[in-house]
Amino acid sequence: MTAPRGGGDEPPPSSAAAGHAAGNEPVTPTSALVSGLNRRGSRGAGMATFSMEVFDNEVVPSTLNSIAPILRVAAEIEHERPRVAYLCRFYAFEKAHRLDQNSIGRGVRQFKTALLQRLEKDNSPSLAKRVKKSDAREIESFYQQYYENYVRALDKGEQADRAQLGKAYQTAGVLFEVLCAVNKNEKVEELNPEIIRLHKDVQEKKDIYTPFNILPLDAASASQSIMQLEEIKAAVAALRNIRGLNWPSTFEPQRQKGGDLDLLDWLRAMFGFQRDSVRNQREHLILLLANVHIRLEPKPDPLSKLDDRAVDVVMTKLFSNYRKWCKFLSRKHSLRFPQGAQPQEIQQRKILYLGLYLLIWGEAANIRFMPECLCYIFHNMAYELHGLLAGNVSIVTGENIRPSYGGDEEAFLKKVVTPFYRVIRKEAGKSQHGKTPHSAWSNYDDLNEYFWTSDCFSLGWPMRDDGDFFKSVHDSRPVTTAGSSPQKDSTKSTGKTNFVETRTFWHIFRSFDRMWTFYILALQAMLIFAWNDYSVTEILRKDLLYYLSSVFVTAAFLQFLQNELLS
Repeated sequence: MTAPRGGGDEPPPSSAAAGHAAGNEPVTPTSALVSGLNRRGSRGAGMATFSMEVFDNEVVPSTLNSIAPILRVAAEIEHERPRVAYLCRFYAFEKAHRLDQNSIGRGVRQFKTALLQRLEKDNSPSLAKRVKKSDAREIESFYQQYYENYVRALDKGEQADRAQLGKAYQTAGVLFEVLCAVNKNEKVEELNPEIIRLHKDVQEKKDIYTPFNILPLDAASASQSIMQLEEIKAAVAALRNIRGLNWPSTFEPQRQKGGDLDLLDWLRAMFGFQRDSVRNQREHLILLLANVHIRLEPKPDPLSKLDDRAVDVVMTKLFSNYRKWCKFLSRKHSLRFPQGAQPQEIQQRKILYLGLYLLIWGEAANIRFMPECLCYIFHNMAYELHGLLAGNVSIVTGENIRPSYGGDEEAFLKKVVTPFYRVIRKEAGKSQHGKTPHSAWSNYDDLNEYFWTSDCFSLGWPMRDDGDFFKSVHDSRPVTTAGSSPQKDSTKSTGKTNFVETRTFWHIFRSFDRMWTFYILALQAMLIFAWNDYSVTEILRKDLLYYLSSVFVTAAFLQFLQNELLS
């Protein structure tokens, strides 16, 4: 979820506020920007945290992460073009001020003040080293130079380093962003057509050289050694079997761009998963299938084709808890397959179910601590997936059914995960950092108990906002805190459905009952041994063993007492 940005009525710093109009006037931080910072107390102990090295190391406050690449580029080109590095830092300052105008984030005020001081220090020296007549011409010429001498040179190399190419295209993208900002400040109405052409090429290559964890799945990395493994090829080919799938019209522009789309891209288009989450789970699923595929006995033939046994093994492990959940609630599971279909179509359906579950798990956030809640979400979404693939028609509209929460970007996170997260967050806040009695609020296990009953299906799908689960526990039963009387309310809600733990000073004895039992039995045995005045060599005497056997009677009594206390 995106962190909230600081608000305020103060407008962001602009070129007019910076006091540089069109022409050759240099970009300088002026009093208009300084007044927006409210520099009271900025030279305290916190200033020591942000030295000059901070900008080279990209140590920025968490709420300003988006400016870290800009500062990284500024540090890299500092020695070659000081003025361009200054313009990058100035743009980073403007962007940081727009993100948090009132400097309410942790460390933001100190960081912005330190960056402003750096800009004031570097303005005159960098201006003296400027090659061109204006800042716009300066960064434009450097952008062309960087593309020709570095990006194109790397791209034409015989053995191009993928990591260096990816970094080069990211740097070029940052430089273009700064170039547009400088041109806007200097009232340059049109960009050089050559710059626009270079930028389009950078954008296309930037999408190709995307970051990855283990598997570089873009077309340019097909020659990488890990992508030459037969089991990896088999899993990738199975994921890219998108035959017979109907894509939504909103996803058509992305399909026209080309590239290898796969089953997870289709799930993203239909159910609204996040792009980066899909990338992560794509690698996850490929590695799961490949690892099982290569370990099969007897070996698959051919090895380059994904064996159905590998898919079945992964499904058995991944859906074990889901099947148990359905059996416990006497519900038919949603893992349904077409009758009489071809093996490839059935394998495609299985991989879609696997991908759907992993994508749900990947964006579930705190809901991962509630596995039966995940089962409930997957149960409904898998049923919708079956309806999509079967071409079911809505009784109301007469059109093919659509997912209840699909279509929009990040729809799953916003419409499915967020309501559950709000309930968890609200209950966690009621604990008051452990000061509230444990019986007065619900933890993950308490909330998860709701999905062990058939009542969870009363939430419906799409889920009703007035469902029992989304009501506060405090609204359902009296809560007693120190020095207050119970407050009654008749509103029904989830609450603690089964076991309610009430903690007293006896809790320490119940939590460590095995330890106390061992201490008591050991003390009894030592007292018997010492009272009869036997030596260690006489420990096996019949009468001594008779006395020592009384510890079993004590153990039985302690077990009975423990059961009574826990009941």
